[in-house]
Amino acid sequence: MLKPFLTIGVLLTLGLSSAQQLEFVTTSLAPTFNDFFEPLVARFERANAGVKLKWTDLPQNAIQQKILAGIAAGNPPDAVQLNSSQILELAQQGALLPLNDLLEAATFKLYQKTALDAFSYEGKIYGLPDYASTRIVAFNTDILKKAGLDPNNPPKTIPGIIEWAKTIKDKTGIYGFAPLIANVDFLKAFQEAGLPIFDAARKKAVFNSPAHVALLQQYVELRKKDYFPEDVMRRGFTAAYELYTAGKLGIIIIGPQFMPRLEKDNNAVWKATVVAPHPIGPGQVVQASTFAYAVPKGVRDPKRAAALAAWLTSDDNQLAFSKRTGTTFPTTVKAANDPFFRSGGSSVNDLARLAAAKTMRYGRDLTVPVPNASALNKAFKDNIEAAIFGQKSAKAALDEIVKFWNANL
Repeated sequence: MLKPFLTIGVLLTLGLSSAQQLEFVTTSLAPTFNDFFEPLVARFERANAGVKLKWTDLPQNAIQQKILAGIAAGNPPDAVQLNSSQILELAQQGALLPLNDLLEAATFKLYQKTALDAFSYEGKIYGLPDYASTRIVAFNTDILKKAGLDPNNPPKTIPGIIEWAKTIKDKTGIYGFAPLIANVDFLKAFQEAGLPIFDAARKKAVFNSPAHVALLQQYVELRKKDYFPEDVMRRGFTAAYELYTAGKLGIIIIGPQFMPRLEKDNNAVWKATVVAPHPIGPGQVVQASTFAYAVPKGVRDPKRAAALAAWLTSDDNQLAFSKRTGTTFPTTVKAANDPFFRSGGSSVNDLARLAAAKTMRYGRDLTVPVPNASALNKAFKDNIEAAIFGQKSAKAALDEIVKFWNANL
């Protein structure tokens, strides 16, 4: 049985009357996980007689507008589930409340520090981490066999994956892979390769060194020789997933949570898929997408809203949700150590979770928090695209980004 919302006594000391309602918002989880959230709401309401808990689910591209509109109207939801980029952007806009003064210090110790760090800005915590998912590598064995590659011996490094991708394209005409380097994702590629974004004081951008230039140039050459599709620079993972689902991509870097979706979207491709852990490069980190619950500015009772966020992300609730998805991981210390994440069946979906579990200890949300994020990220995106498409050199692109960043940090 899941624990009640803190305790009823704590709830009452926060001034919650039976006539009041709390609301939390999730990101793109309905209707797939209605069978999790509807009982969750019912358990909350049984434990807190007379209190109504409203669950709203919104698509990721609409949720920030919901928050801002709610703040403007004076009735924002109490707790909102967002990714790290969204939380950091809204925190910079002053649209979220820092949680440090709303919760006891002991509450924060329940979460993995690396997960909390992803939602911290200028020394304040703006989100309580919820679920996380790191990347794996999926291979279409039908395409590998056509290229003369052994599905039972996949590459264990990113350079190895690139060599396989080139072989696939050369021998079959099918794209071998679609690197996740759109928008500002090359910042994550730098970190996974062990290349710094800032100097030691985190005051100055330094990602225009010869090593940074060489890494970018590698992808410039791959695009120039048509080793990955142009569309991936504009639509990122969406373009990669569409190609893989259609049987037109040999290798995809993907979250394990997409395996059940692939099973439905193209069962033949799903059956032909084998998975492996994402390679760990010199940076000893791998991107882990993490969501958290934040408290918008203007909620009726900030402490009550923060307590709701803490309950939603409790050990019990996080473990139950990850067991329901089968492909995500908790961010609380206790739940993340549950034996469930080290055992499983033999289906592609189970093997995807186990592959992700092997690298989860290296997982970090590699989003880079910066002031003036919109302007800085646009400068990064525009210049990286210009380099990839041959409109300027890799060095000129990185020099221009670093100059702009250091003038606006």
